[in-house]
Amino acid sequence: MSLADSLQKLNELDLNDIDFDNIGSWPMGVRVIACILTLALILGFGYQFHLTSLQKRYDVAASKEQDLREQYRIRAFQSGNLKAYREQMAEMENSFGALVKQLPSDTEVPGLLEDITFTGRGAGLQIEEIKLQDENVSHFYIELPISIGVTGTYHDLGNFVSGVASLSRIVTLHDFEIRPGKNGQLTMSILAKTYRYNDQGGL
Repeated sequence: MSLADSLQKLNELDLNDIDFDNIGSWPMGVRVIACILTLALILGFGYQFHLTSLQKRYDVAASKEQDLREQYRIRAFQSGNLKAYREQMAEMENSFGALVKQLPSDTEVPGLLEDITFTGRGAGLQIEEIKLQDENVSHFYIELPISIGVTGTYHDLGNFVSGVASLSRIVTLHDFEIRPGKNGQLTMSILAKTYRYNDQGGL
């Protein structure tokens, strides 16, 4: 049967004459069309349910690959600079140790008070008051405030402040207050703060 005959029979076909219970009795052209439609449906559903899932898995894998590439780049950079990092860490540990040594321990606080007193008298000042205040605990260090009251000339006060700042231990000066005193003298109140390492980590 020629193709033209098949097409003519399809044109003359009445759908009411098709027996859906006996597909084998269908004309060849109808069976071919039915097969093509069935194949198209199978491919469509297969793409929808299978290929779409594979596409999602591919997208996830591609995203993971980018993350792994970035991690590799970072770790390659870090490993390439590992020696420099170790040297820097050792230098920081040495610097930290040197700073910790400048922080007085509990037993060194009386010696620090003597140094402050000696500095004041060496500057020609009259020591009115040196009084320890309550400690303030932070995470890495403990702050010990010391209230100081001295009397002397303007230059003597300057020499005292410079001398305290030059002590081997870390001492910071805060809350200056200078008032006129007797006989042309000046009275200065100042809050000195020294620090010690908190080996308990603030706990």
